[in-house]
Amino acid sequence: MPSALTYPGVYVEEIPSGVRTITGVATSVAAFVGRAKSGPTNEPITINNFGDYERIFGGLSIDSSLSYAVRDFYLNGGAQAIIVRLFHADATAAKATIDADTLGLEAASEGAWANKLRARVDHDVVGPDAANLFNLSIRHDQTAELEVFRNVSVVSTSPRRVDKVLENESRFVRVTGSLPGARPAPSGNTVDAGKTVWDDNATATNSKVAAADIASDGLALVVNDFTGPGLFDQKKGLYALRKADLFNLLCIPSYLATGDVDTALITEAAVYCEQRRAMLLVDPPSTWTTKDQAKNNIGSLGTTSKNAALFFPRLKEFNPLKDNQLDIFPPSGAVAGIFARTDTTRGVWKAPAGLDATLVGVPELSVPLTDRENGELNPLGINCLRSMVPAGRVIWGSRTLQGDDRFGSEWKYIPVRRTALFIEESLYRGTQWVVFEPNDEPLWSQIRLNVGAFMHNLFRQGAFQGSAPRDAYFVKCDKETTTQNDINLGIVNIVVGFAPLKPAEFVIIKLQQIAGQIEV
Repeated sequence: MPSALTYPGVYVEEIPSGVRTITGVATSVAAFVGRAKSGPTNEPITINNFGDYERIFGGLSIDSSLSYAVRDFYLNGGAQAIIVRLFHADATAAKATIDADTLGLEAASEGAWANKLRARVDHDVVGPDAANLFNLSIRHDQTAELEVFRNVSVVSTSPRRVDKVLENESRFVRVTGSLPGARPAPSGNTVDAGKTVWDDNATATNSKVAAADIASDGLALVVNDFTGPGLFDQKKGLYALRKADLFNLLCIPSYLATGDVDTALITEAAVYCEQRRAMLLVDPPSTWTTKDQAKNNIGSLGTTSKNAALFFPRLKEFNPLKDNQLDIFPPSGAVAGIFARTDTTRGVWKAPAGLDATLVGVPELSVPLTDRENGELNPLGINCLRSMVPAGRVIWGSRTLQGDDRFGSEWKYIPVRRTALFIEESLYRGTQWVVFEPNDEPLWSQIRLNVGAFMHNLFRQGAFQGSAPRDAYFVKCDKETTTQNDINLGIVNIVVGFAPLKPAEFVIIKLQQIAGQIEV
């Protein structure tokens, strides 16, 4: 009713329909945590293609298995990824520095990539405050990328204060130390024959990283770089992902000299994935070079989480940094790409396996497996990668680490678990409006309407078993699920059930002879 009826006449009032559409969340955002050549550290950076990775994190690197994993992710159909770069410092300076006359500059991130930076200052400026302004140019020798910042100042009250401008606009450098009292002197312009102002000239025409100020790429990562004391609260290491809104797949490529990941880290990562409703893709240890080694050591992996899956064996791929020779790589990046590709073409409820789940850019597998060998590993929850004619290299298994037949787990299959995680996350985000609403039948009916519409839409897409909605799902929210005592405690209970699709893992063809037509 209108708030006040004062004059005789017609009043128009809009009545809320109670429809609050629940949108399904993304299902294949892959998070990668590890070592990279460049880029911000302990920050989740979203990228959309491998070009973004090359621009921000420096591309492929012999020391970074993460870089190859991201490459494989995009080769196999991945779309969006979150990269967390970690850095383990050594005795050398973590960040390279440059002295541009009186202005101190420091690389924006750790690593030897910054040793190729150079800086130039010029006073080619105009305007009422020209005496305090200057132009700053930064160039990377190796990539020839150039950043130019015009009309910047060292005056603290200037809207173009150089430290703030670099902080917001530069990918290469930041100001280190305090700002000088006056603008830096201009760089020289006298160049030697055949050279430019960015080369080393007899009279210096630019400022570069001095020998005493160079940085290194640091040391190999250790487990404490991922999950060390205090990192959870600081949102660093693996837990930098706490600053990311959503991720569905987690890959931790090998970082040890042996080509492996610490067992303790796998355990911690699986626990964290359960908290974040994500799946951990586990790489097989480098020592698993035969079927028997995989079969006998599956129990020492570090987790049997329903939110984790293992894929065996490793991949043989061409390595462009080793003259395109075949090298062995962990499979998690490529597998994550196939997860994303399958989600796009078929849906999260389709098992990311079969003849369509081809591994792009993988000419060989490190351990060829036969049907009978596959038959020994599959009941243990080990997803095999196989060479299948005519598809090539494919994923030939879709079980979680609860997929061992002896567990008898309801979360045996990857698509069942991922469908549940998708529904959980979507409903969690889509029912936030319920909080603080009056807890009675009008609210419950709205909940049934909106959650039911979301579930029915999934049913229409073929996400559930059953030929009718009543056979496929249910949504219950009424006085039976929410008692008066619950209401007194401020609780509303919503019960949602679904009949998941399970993959046709074993196809049995029965063939029988018939005697033909016998006339009596």
